[in-house]
Amino acid sequence: MTGRAATDYDVLVLGEVLVEIHAGTALREAADGTAARLSYSGDALNAAAAAAAAGARTALLAVVGDDELSVPLLRRAAELGVDVSHVRRAPRPNGAYLLSADPDGDREFVYWRTRSAGSTLAPRHIGSWRALLTRCGALVTSGITGALSPSSRAAVLAAARLVHTAGGHLTYDPNFRPRLTGRAEARELLARIAPLTGLLKTSCPADAQALVDTADPRTAAARLRALGARTVAVTAGAGRLLLDDGTRADYHPVPVNPAPVDATGAGDCFTGTATARLVLGDTLAEAVAHGTAAACLSVSGRGGTGRVPAFSETAALAAAHRGRAAAGAARPPRAEAAPPVPDR
Repeated sequence: MTGRAATDYDVLVLGEVLVEIHAGTALREAADGTAARLSYSGDALNAAAAAAAAGARTALLAVVGDDELSVPLLRRAAELGVDVSHVRRAPRPNGAYLLSADPDGDREFVYWRTRSAGSTLAPRHIGSWRALLTRCGALVTSGITGALSPSSRAAVLAAARLVHTAGGHLTYDPNFRPRLTGRAEARELLARIAPLTGLLKTSCPADAQALVDTADPRTAAARLRALGARTVAVTAGAGRLLLDDGTRADYHPVPVNPAPVDATGAGDCFTGTATARLVLGDTLAEAVAHGTAAACLSVSGRGGTGRVPAFSETAALAAAHRGRAAAGAARPPRAEAAPPVPDR
């Protein structure tokens, strides 16, 4: 980035890193001896890995534990191209979750987060990272991070305000999780952070229904923009993403993976990739196209960081998909085609 010091980061990701245990069967069918795969994930690590793969100089701002798994956890993050030199430690265990997924995207989760190292994130950590946050290109964080504990919530707000005041970009994903927080608390955090965001990414109907009382993507985008978000991206199932930048709200073509394995972390992959590409100079449409392409490729892997596509793959898929979409739009309609069904 022109004019930025060598020690500045394009993207900082604030949040939680988790130990991931991927079961080989549905959780209700798990029995003594069920095979499992150990990996590392969490929305912050997923997004950071995607941002790094998209070409951004990326650092993780997190608190990890003092147990034995912290060593391979941080090693994995570094292997994914993420700078972990600013990660803090706490005398607590790392959070973990057990996951089962099938190719149709149905997933089951069991989390162990109570009194985890990640939940100790607090404003004092934000103070120690102040110089990083006031000089970065962008910060990515989420409602999950804000729901871990009262101190984590305060930390998210403090970091968001620092970046916004310094002129940086903020990407926020509400990621509503009813097992972590109530609707009232999640809505209150959203209302406070939305005016600080450059990009607010959410899902519909899940997040939208809980947080802005609608299952309609356009209505959700309008309500989130009314809260102050500059640009809103609403994922609405496979193949659908609505982008509302205040001048227009349109659906953007989204590539669909023909052989999905596991959708865990796909939204984080979109968020990390799109944010990285915005900081690196893409237009909003280009950044979103790269984000959706990376998310599409990511579901070919198992777990949150099982498949982090190289940017060459992401760019190639985005270009090919744009070409197919343009060809489809340019093709004249068949004479026998039925008239379009009006929107209801």
